[in-house]
Amino acid sequence: MLALVMLINRAGSMVLPFLGVYMTNHLHFSIENSGIVLSFFGIGSVIGSWLGGMITDKIGEYRVQSLSLLLSVPLFCLIPLFTTEAGLAGIILAQSIVSETFRPANSVAITKYAKPENITRAFSLNRMAVNLGFSIGPALGGILSAISYEFLFFSNALAALLAGLMYIWFFKDRARLAKEKAKKIKEAIVIKKESSPYRDGKFLIYCVFCMLFSICFFQLFSTLTIFYKDTAHLSQQNIGYILGYSGFLIVLLEMGLVQIAEKYFTLAFTMLIGTFLCGISYAMLAFDYSLITLVLSMTLLCVGEIWTLPFMSTITALRSGENNKGAYMGLNGMSFSIAFIITPYVGTLIAEKLGFNVLWIGTGLLAVFIAIGFYFIIPWMLKDKNKVEKEII
Repeated sequence: MLALVMLINRAGSMVLPFLGVYMTNHLHFSIENSGIVLSFFGIGSVIGSWLGGMITDKIGEYRVQSLSLLLSVPLFCLIPLFTTEAGLAGIILAQSIVSETFRPANSVAITKYAKPENITRAFSLNRMAVNLGFSIGPALGGILSAISYEFLFFSNALAALLAGLMYIWFFKDRARLAKEKAKKIKEAIVIKKESSPYRDGKFLIYCVFCMLFSICFFQLFSTLTIFYKDTAHLSQQNIGYILGYSGFLIVLLEMGLVQIAEKYFTLAFTMLIGTFLCGISYAMLAFDYSLITLVLSMTLLCVGEIWTLPFMSTITALRSGENNKGAYMGLNGMSFSIAFIITPYVGTLIAEKLGFNVLWIGTGLLAVFIAIGFYFIIPWMLKDKNKVEKEII
């Protein structure tokens, strides 16, 4: 049911991939100013991830997810009313803070309801829902944006409302029972005080590398769509179809590829190969951008994503304790959110000043460095956790 709620929510996620095109084509912002505005989504994500992680450990993941989904509805509806750089940056900042509190709470809910031996596949199932929604949303978004961009924002609002209502309906009683059970356990035993992730040096280094990976990967949501439009000369509908293809491909392949990785690869090797494939997918765009190359690049990006993102969440869950999972998930989410600040501005600046070829080659080289870093950091970080020693032999 968590995955179904996520599917409905993300089916309406038409706005983010098209924000860059919306600002440059509809509002006539410069590429550089569009990147600055998109960076405010990242600033809001940092605040939201930190806030969501903190309050999840205090009030529970049920309340955080419910409030995040329902409060997102009016904010999405307000976005079309702001047509200046400052105004749009402000409303995107507010919307991002509210919507991103959902992520750490959702991750904690997955660890709460999934069996320990199935945690990676549970994260993968949730990501399948995200990507199935992402395959529907942008494809429909490309069609709707050709008619009116306002449809994108109102569709996102409707999807958030439906997801929120379904989540509250299904989890209200379950959340209450789980809270009562947890209260009884606390009364019966002494809870071990666990350290803050912000004082966990090894985990902080891991999060830095997650942030660097996200800077590479999140070109998908900012500069890549501008590249498709301005350099590859794709229509908005075709951009939507390629993004929709990526989501559909992940839905088809993710569970199988995750099981292969769990059976045959270590966590460190899985992250190595996944990050490397993501880098190659961008670097190849510097040499050719025919339709075949664009589809092949997106295919490699999808496989790399499958062998990276769900395992990042698993590694975070394994590193955390029983009573600070929200804080750990929030801090790891902040590494993604910081990348949302950096990627749009730096990516669009490099593309405008030096060209897309420099951007894609630089992204590929950075990804290779990150892949090697993951390979050595993950065993070093997890070796003192008895429960995951078998993962890093």
